[in-house]
Amino acid sequence: MRSANDTLSLGILSICINISLMLIKIGIGIAGDSYALIADGIESASDIFTSLITWAGFQYSLKPATKEFPYGFGKIESLAGMFSGFSLLGAGAFIAWQSIREIQTPHHPPAWYTLIVLIAVIVVKEYLSRRVFEVGNSLESTALKGDAWHHHSDAITSAAAALGIAIALIGGKGYETADDWAALAACSIIFVNGIIIVKASFFDVLDKTAPLEILAQISAHAAATPGVNRIEKCRVRKSGIVLFVEIHVQVNPSMSVAEGHRIGHEVKSRLIEGFPKISDVIVHLEPTAT
Repeated sequence: MRSANDTLSLGILSICINISLMLIKIGIGIAGDSYALIADGIESASDIFTSLITWAGFQYSLKPATKEFPYGFGKIESLAGMFSGFSLLGAGAFIAWQSIREIQTPHHPPAWYTLIVLIAVIVVKEYLSRRVFEVGNSLESTALKGDAWHHHSDAITSAAAALGIAIALIGGKGYETADDWAALAACSIIFVNGIIIVKASFFDVLDKTAPLEILAQISAHAAATPGVNRIEKCRVRKSGIVLFVEIHVQVNPSMSVAEGHRIGHEVKSRLIEGFPKISDVIVHLEPTAT
């Protein structure tokens, strides 16, 4: 599992890149008469704020549990993911609104050099998206996946704008709004992924059960403990990047309390050692039905 310092470094890199791209895209967009590039720059400005909230929330969620908060602060990660998803929807709505307004307003075609800037933006943002996705997937962090989608959506809108600008430059008169239409079309992808991120974060907040394959793996691992006859029930919930397990194991009804207690501790130790993402395990002992 990646360390907190690794994720913090990537978060700082993400924010610094967004600041640089915001200044470049807005400046070149104004000089080159490309609203698609200006809109991209404005979205990068919103991405700076979103990334700050997302990465700060993620880092805070890694704090150890306290007496007041015995289950830790993992839910903050889910709330940060929800914020990131809603921000993605907001950015898509803003770009769509501005694109429609620009389509209705006659304007000059964008300058040729805006196309070069957009191609560079696509490469940088897609690289950053893949880096953040890699970390988000390895930690199963909804918040970081949401931030990765912000970078990916920026690459998508930049690619759409680049296609539109190329059409406008090649088509000439009558094709001035091609980059605006392209930006508008790209918004549908942003909306879909914003909904996916919000939905996943919402499920995390509601303690949706873990995938069936995870439940099966944990149950099988616990069932292999000497003294455990079978697994009656297994519940797993996600809190941030860690898992909390509640498992009911059936044992010989004639064994002593001390022996049952020892087996319960053995089950807990085996699960925590076998699954690094498990933070805590509650073991309930049940007598095997005769």
